[in-house]
Amino acid sequence: MSNTPLWQPTAEAIEQTNMARFMDMVTERFGVDERDYEALWEFSVEERPAFWDFLRKFAQIKAETWGDRILVDGDKMPGARWFPDARLNYAENMLAHCEARGDEDAIVFRGEDQVAYRLSWTELHDQVSVLAQAMRETDISAGDRIGGYMPNMPETIVAMLAAASIGAVWSSCSPDFGVQGVLDRFGQIEPSILFTVDGYFYNGKAHDLTAKVSEIMADLPSVSRVIVVPYVNAEPDISNLPRAELIAEFTGNFTPREIEFEQLPFDHPLYVMYSSGTTGAPKCIVHGAGGTLIQHVKEHMLHSDVHAGDRVFYFTTCGWMMWNWLVSGLTQGATLLLYDGSPFYPDGNVLWDFAEAERMTFFGTSAKYIDALNKAGLEPGKTHNLSTVRAMASTGSPLAPESFDYVYKSIKSDIHLASIAGGTDIVSCFMLGDPTRPVWRGEIQCRGLGLAVYVFDDDGNPVRGDKGELVCTRAFPSMPIGFWNDEDGAKYHGAYFDRFDNIWCHGDFVEITEHGGIVIYGRSDATLNPGGVRIGTAEIYRQVEQLDDVVEGIVIGQEWDSDVRVVLFVRLRDGVELDDALQDSIRKQIRANCTPRHVPAKIIAVADIPRTKSNKITELAVRDIIHGRAIKNKEALANPEALDLYVDLPELKD
Repeated sequence: MSNTPLWQPTAEAIEQTNMARFMDMVTERFGVDERDYEALWEFSVEERPAFWDFLRKFAQIKAETWGDRILVDGDKMPGARWFPDARLNYAENMLAHCEARGDEDAIVFRGEDQVAYRLSWTELHDQVSVLAQAMRETDISAGDRIGGYMPNMPETIVAMLAAASIGAVWSSCSPDFGVQGVLDRFGQIEPSILFTVDGYFYNGKAHDLTAKVSEIMADLPSVSRVIVVPYVNAEPDISNLPRAELIAEFTGNFTPREIEFEQLPFDHPLYVMYSSGTTGAPKCIVHGAGGTLIQHVKEHMLHSDVHAGDRVFYFTTCGWMMWNWLVSGLTQGATLLLYDGSPFYPDGNVLWDFAEAERMTFFGTSAKYIDALNKAGLEPGKTHNLSTVRAMASTGSPLAPESFDYVYKSIKSDIHLASIAGGTDIVSCFMLGDPTRPVWRGEIQCRGLGLAVYVFDDDGNPVRGDKGELVCTRAFPSMPIGFWNDEDGAKYHGAYFDRFDNIWCHGDFVEITEHGGIVIYGRSDATLNPGGVRIGTAEIYRQVEQLDDVVEGIVIGQEWDSDVRVVLFVRLRDGVELDDALQDSIRKQIRANCTPRHVPAKIIAVADIPRTKSNKITELAVRDIIHGRAIKNKEALANPEALDLYVDLPELKD
């Protein structure tokens, strides 16, 4: 490991950060060692009520009341309750800068090279106002679900904020989700209204969405209205869409006025998000307004050093939690830069063109994108003026050490590169950047403030300098408030707390370094993570098993080229050959009903699939075998000899 960091902030730069200002105030108030991040982190996890209460005051988070109690049952996970007497509204905090910033940009949007427009803070306020009024007129109230089958565009943010202002619960899928993927999600939460578009752009082509929406509506009876935002066509034909109207019709009877923000409990549901597991339908994770708000404010203000007037970008879809994270940048008075479409159309410069043109200050993306730039031989730092870009964030999958080198060599030598990691489960990050500390090659800079993140070995002992399970040992505000339709909490408990009692086990295989940073080595569970998007195996199985020629399958993530690729093994009916036609059928079935990310990079025929004695397929064992790792519990297998079929496969070497 190099003894020289890749980047070190100057003393002057440190002084200008929100983190330094916060550190100084914490030192003054609580006596914490001045300008020592590790000391600040220790304080934040040892004195959680004091830390989170001070943070909300420092950040000036709006609430009707915060109440006297900060944390109740703080030793229970799950079960802890934060600010149980508070009353607040998430959308009110998002729009707090509207009056002060007025005609300045709130949102700037590009849909490939087809569409471009911007909203001022005043326009954002007014659009949320009229849409919220229209929703109330439709009898939408606190707790009702609103679905968004939408691209990453301003109208999506407007719809979410309008819903949140009332206390309705927002849930979204990106337009590349297939019909079954949408029904698997929205079918569980039964939204009252569905927002969608007539189509979307990807890779230079327009893709119609109306046919898919019609199919969805046939099996989604809870939706009383489909609100269509024109995108591909100025005046789309929606005559064949049941219960549909254009958004202009829906809001046409209303004019902007002061928004009525419902003041709701801290843990009132804000979002339903989805995390697919290895069995069954996707889990519906419910996130509370207060926990999401205070956690995002911390990450934007302190860890990302976002200031009023900054111009913040994250390349994301509305099916990824980074969209939810990006929106919260509004709390800082930042301008959100939205891009929808392919990041490589017409070529790999398109996002950097956007960065230069809009004077971007924060550039967020995935590790896979950075790797793709490197392979394409692109050097944005030489071809573009990136003088305004102070920080770059990467998430989704671990950022390889070589990708760190590429960023500093080919993008910008003087930039705060923050590899960050967390997930849909917490709608935020366990591990983050720190603008006051050095960036070391291949390392995430720090554990997030207020999050008691440690590494445990197999016996539940904390380790440092060794690989182990990422855990969080104490409750924190952005934990889910629960899973949808999980009355006894069994699904919620099983997802995170079965491995170690009263301790959150995240499913990442990590190491804490000598610098206090973190290196992620991949998933420790069977969840797939291609291109940084967590997907479950169950959705793939559901599609594969519908094909007559396939008896069963097993799918794993193979570590490949600084990322993860999806590998599907199939056991076929007698006499059936895995030819190109069958492979094509399998991929088409998965793509049509899930997303392109679910489509396997490799499909391999096998004679047998290893199972436990309780007849469950063993994804982890197969994954370990193909990576050359020892199998710990062969005795638990009914057919351990089947593992030999997966050893040293030539198909997995290219």
